[in-house]
Amino acid sequence: MSSRPRPAFGISVVNGLTRRTLCTGLAASIAGVGMPACATERLRVRVAAIDWAMLETAIAMGVEVVAAAELRLYRQMVVEPAMPPGVSDLGLRGSLNYEALLRAAPDLILSAPWYVKYQSNLSRIAPVHSFRIDQRGRSPYEPAMEAARELGRLTGSGERAENLIIEVAAEISAQRERLARRRGDAFCIINIGDPRHFRVFGADSMQGHVLDSLGLRNAWAGQTRYSAQAPVDLVSLANVGDADIIIVRPIPSDALRVLPESPLWNALPAVAQGRVHVIDPVNPFGGLPTARRLARLLGNALA
Repeated sequence: MSSRPRPAFGISVVNGLTRRTLCTGLAASIAGVGMPACATERLRVRVAAIDWAMLETAIAMGVEVVAAAELRLYRQMVVEPAMPPGVSDLGLRGSLNYEALLRAAPDLILSAPWYVKYQSNLSRIAPVHSFRIDQRGRSPYEPAMEAARELGRLTGSGERAENLIIEVAAEISAQRERLARRRGDAFCIINIGDPRHFRVFGADSMQGHVLDSLGLRNAWAGQTRYSAQAPVDLVSLANVGDADIIIVRPIPSDALRVLPESPLWNALPAVAQGRVHVIDPVNPFGGLPTARRLARLLGNALA
């Protein structure tokens, strides 16, 4: 819980601006009216994040995060950037703890279209901005850059947003050079669901974009739904030809137990020829920090 003193009459001061003025300004900015440049430069905006893509982006930009959803799972599935100390856990994204959110007293709430049913309740606590990164049929990389820039505008962190964009592009470029000898090779990136099913990432996923940016080829040409397809039967991996398989952790314990003995699994060319790579967890539906982490993990696994 925050140790800040309770504001008198519901008004607090943020770097010389009242919290009421700040929220009014943010609401106007979100609505497209905008705020005076001199005001946004002075703001220290406290944000809460429902969506993990924007949570990781905010942390990477050094924006002050005071509350977020499913912190324990974030640490296991997203990993980086690391969660700062003192962030309040809002519980499950599907069942938010509004009392904890109210205590955290954010100035801005970062959301996504998937959580629109919560917007009415959230907007009673602070202005809500919804960012759409994953879009059917479109690489999420450009929307992720746009989201970082928009977050920079809302929080007075425009320079940090540009720095993040440059740093991610530099990481991808460095790993592309590192993997030059594998240019054009085909890969299929999956999450194992159980011994018979998996989730696979298509061309309109961040995983697909990073593969392409590294000069590699995404072997999955099948249908996706907003960047991924699940559940897919294991037998479908027989259709990706000579592609290597990249498994993103975690791997369920039953799959770890069953797959090594599975005739179907062992008959896959990539398995039989030792072309299966296992990498650490990556946010399945992430933003720019996910692209940077995935590029580095792929470089380490495939170089």
